[in-house]
Amino acid sequence: MKKKVNILITTSAVALIALCAIQAYLIHNTYQLKKDVFIKETKKAISTIDNTVEMDSLAEVWYTYLSESLIEYKKNNIQKKEALNRFRPITDSLNHLFVAYYKKEIANRNLEYDIQYKKDIKSIVIFDGEKMDSIFSESNGENVYSFGEKFSKEDEVVMSKARWFTDMDYENEINNDMINVSLDIEVRTIDYINIIGWKKIVFKQMATLFVFSVVLFLFVVSLMFYSIRNLIRQKKLADIKTDFINNITHELKTPMATLGIATKSLKKTEIHNSPEAFSNTLDILDRQNNRLQKLVDQVVTNSLGSEEIVLNKEEILDDTYFQNVLKDFELSVQNKNVTITSKIEFREVHLSIDKFMFTTAILNILDNAVKYGKEEVDIVFRTYLKDDMYEISIHDNGIGISDKEQRKIFEKFYRVAKGDLHDVKGLGLGLFYTNQIVKAHQGNIKLESKQDLGTTFTITIPTHI
Repeated sequence: MKKKVNILITTSAVALIALCAIQAYLIHNTYQLKKDVFIKETKKAISTIDNTVEMDSLAEVWYTYLSESLIEYKKNNIQKKEALNRFRPITDSLNHLFVAYYKKEIANRNLEYDIQYKKDIKSIVIFDGEKMDSIFSESNGENVYSFGEKFSKEDEVVMSKARWFTDMDYENEINNDMINVSLDIEVRTIDYINIIGWKKIVFKQMATLFVFSVVLFLFVVSLMFYSIRNLIRQKKLADIKTDFINNITHELKTPMATLGIATKSLKKTEIHNSPEAFSNTLDILDRQNNRLQKLVDQVVTNSLGSEEIVLNKEEILDDTYFQNVLKDFELSVQNKNVTITSKIEFREVHLSIDKFMFTTAILNILDNAVKYGKEEVDIVFRTYLKDDMYEISIHDNGIGISDKEQRKIFEKFYRVAKGDLHDVKGLGLGLFYTNQIVKAHQGNIKLESKQDLGTTFTITIPTHI
């Protein structure tokens, strides 16, 4: 059964991980789709800005200036680097006009978000017949010529790419003759935009989907957790039920078998003829009947919760009370190798408790110390007064309790086992009932234990209840 539960838990966990992966994949795809649609709509809204008279005029200015610089280069009046250096100042001087115009046009589009724009010149090439002279190329690591606002490459969204071709005629003196020469120029540009806060906008559009996905995920996890917890609880209850039935059956067999034998003995003539034997048989019947009654009472009474226990409190003197409890317990285990050391609070303390109930709680702990003890059982019984709280400590040198079992030790019907076997008889109600009695006295009980080093139970109750 345990193996099946583990398989079910593992399968459920794998299924949940797979569901999360699928959901994450779908959300990611939805995000990409929303992002692409949003950027496409933005591009469409501003696509005509670059195709206006104003923008063409600005482009004509820098294009003309570039051509003039390149003509000087082709005439061998300046070097290629100087031609580019002449061009850079014009890009800087035109840039503020470019930015101002673009911001005005963006504002006219009445978009609900801000956009930055820039135009990068990627390459400038002169064609001379079949020869190609690369004046400038970004791929060679040269500084980019830009119009517009500055923003990082991570924020760049490509708006459009363009290749500009032009041919200009100029006169060039060759061998003292003036000859008309055609200058063919290719300029490649890329327009970029940066949509300020586009991620926030896309996420906002997906807010409903995110919320629904999170709620659905939490619902599935909660449902799985609830189902597995109930399954484990049902398995635990089934194990407890089986264990309890086996225990109670075992406990009932002995007195019932003895009653059966005693009843048959009463039918025998020799028993009737012997008053002593008849009396002894009746005594056996009476003892076994009492044993059965106590067993039933233990099951009924020890199953009560702390809120169901009715206390008949009386005021007792701590030293007298605990010494009497320990003396009675020593008498009950006098045929065993048990040593009890006691140290009662030196101050005189009056406690208000239900003597019968509280004695039962103390004896349950002491009985366990003997049941789960070693060949020589040493018990140390101490009490302390701390402010308004009275503390009772019971330490033994027994086999100890594992960390796993410590969490269950006060549960109903739970008994500490060695391997798969319960070596000690009982119904698993003693410590549960002890805990309920202490709670009914508005106190608490805790334990500290290490295997093979013994166990310490500590009961704390208020001195004034």
